[in-house]
Amino acid sequence: MSRLRTAVRAAASVSVLTAAVLTAPQAVAAEQPAPAAAAATVCGTGYTLSKAIPLPVGTDPSERLGTLFAYENGGKGCVILDNNVGRSQYMLVQVCKVGGTSCAKDAGNFSEYAGPVYVSSFACAPVTAKMGSSSSSLYINYKSDYVFPCG
Repeated sequence: MSRLRTAVRAAASVSVLTAAVLTAPQAVAAEQPAPAAAAATVCGTGYTLSKAIPLPVGTDPSERLGTLFAYENGGKGCVILDNNVGRSQYMLVQVCKVGGTSCAKDAGNFSEYAGPVYVSSFACAPVTAKMGSSSSSLYINYKSDYVFPCG
């Protein structure tokens, strides 16, 4: 697990530096193909990095508390919420099919990451990421319909 954790952290650092806002995953893979590929193995074979989103949104990337990773494999999607705090926190990552139906989630106290969580048809799939000292004391409460491409 520690090599995988190192790869996920490396991919997070590279994606934050390379992909200033929310995109440019190809630049991440081009600059650091091994860490990007290793992080994708958390989701399974064939998944490629689509987005890496530093959280909370609007925070300086060097001060991020979590990173939401989105991966694609054909028409399937996978998300992971990486814990950048360094200690166990309440975390939730959820992805749903369009319209908020058929949701899959992973929630609990984690020191490394929540997920992977999968969706079979990811176009415009709503993604939720939460993190805090408890489920009622959140410092990340992110939801977006645009983590995966629409269309």
